[in-house]
Amino acid sequence: MEIVKTPFKRLAAGIVIGYGFMIMGFMTTASLLIPLKVMSIDPKNYATSYGLVAGISAIFALVGNPIGGAISDRSTISFGRRRIWILLGSLIGSLCIISILFSKTVMAIVIAWSAAQFFYNFSWAAYTALIPEQVEESKRGTMSGIFGIIIPVFMTLGMLLINIFVNASDTFKFVTFALISVIGPIISLFIIQEGKVEFVKKADNISLSEKIKKIVPSPKKYPEFSWAWISKFLLMLGGCASLYTTVMLGSRMHMNQAQITATYSLLSIAGLGFSAITSLFGGVLSDKAKKQKIFLYISSVIMAIGVVMYIIPSVQIFFIASIVGSLGSGCFGAVDTALVSRILPNKEDTAKDFGIMNVANCLPQSIVPAVAPVLLAIGGWNFFYLTLALMPILGILTTIPIPDIGHKLKNEREAELSLGHE
Repeated sequence: MEIVKTPFKRLAAGIVIGYGFMIMGFMTTASLLIPLKVMSIDPKNYATSYGLVAGISAIFALVGNPIGGAISDRSTISFGRRRIWILLGSLIGSLCIISILFSKTVMAIVIAWSAAQFFYNFSWAAYTALIPEQVEESKRGTMSGIFGIIIPVFMTLGMLLINIFVNASDTFKFVTFALISVIGPIISLFIIQEGKVEFVKKADNISLSEKIKKIVPSPKKYPEFSWAWISKFLLMLGGCASLYTTVMLGSRMHMNQAQITATYSLLSIAGLGFSAITSLFGGVLSDKAKKQKIFLYISSVIMAIGVVMYIIPSVQIFFIASIVGSLGSGCFGAVDTALVSRILPNKEDTAKDFGIMNVANCLPQSIVPAVAPVLLAIGGWNFFYLTLALMPILGILTTIPIPDIGHKLKNEREAELSLGHE
């Protein structure tokens, strides 16, 4: 399949603008506007209600990414198979954010936010697929680093903006961030180049059950992909401790909504700046060192330390914890994206396979809210944070079997052996 490729700098600019503003609108809504909306509707049981919203909606994010990726892989319009879903995913998602403004019950928020998560992940899958498709392997670490700094930089901008509008009406806040989340992707469509790609359907007599099995790459044939998925999943379980920061500030530190907004924003800004630095330099350094795994090991340990620090009920310590955790997560995100680009099983299913890998990002967002009330009931906030801090450490063990740069993957070795016997 011949793909029209965008020059590196132009592609980077398009992804930064499009994905960045989408993340700014989406993540600011997720981290502050949704929890505060739940608090206003259910002030007595908001910790449980927010868990319901976050848990159920994350399931839709979970399926939205691989489904969106698979549909994108098979789209054959001249506008571009990635560009069309960048547009539609962000547009529908922004309308869902606006609908949350009019929600009067927790269940209404669940429905609207689930739809938003589902469609935004169509755009996310499309942006992610551009890296292995349009960037040569020697520059993927650098592009992954750029991709990795988008979330911290634009979330910081979102936090700054929400503080400027702290006294504005809910209508203004929701509409503003909904518009931000779709304007960026629209602008990026004028920058990113992509031609029509014909999807050639292969004739086969494979049964439906066999086709379903082929959706997920075989762990036996592509073990590196499976290990990378588990590693990312475990690290994200630890990272999802941040999902409850807004709730924690309210129930543990007894802050009101204005205090929560100000404190959470400052915590995010403090950590995200460092995340941006390690994301960019982590990707570049991994390219130069031609090593990836050592960066993932170090990042996982640093992130675990950051999560553990939250057991100390002090806002000052929270700031340090946010910085430490962000140092680890920024580097991990950049290098992991480059690693995944290297081990993808099939070039024709790039977005679908990346979507499956992104499930490891989304699934913990459903699991942590589901188990959080149980962990809190067992041992309070200390037990909650200690349990989640253990997850990145376990992730190190699942990274060990993955071949580093320069080593052959299992399917490549088998192909060479097969040719040698012919």
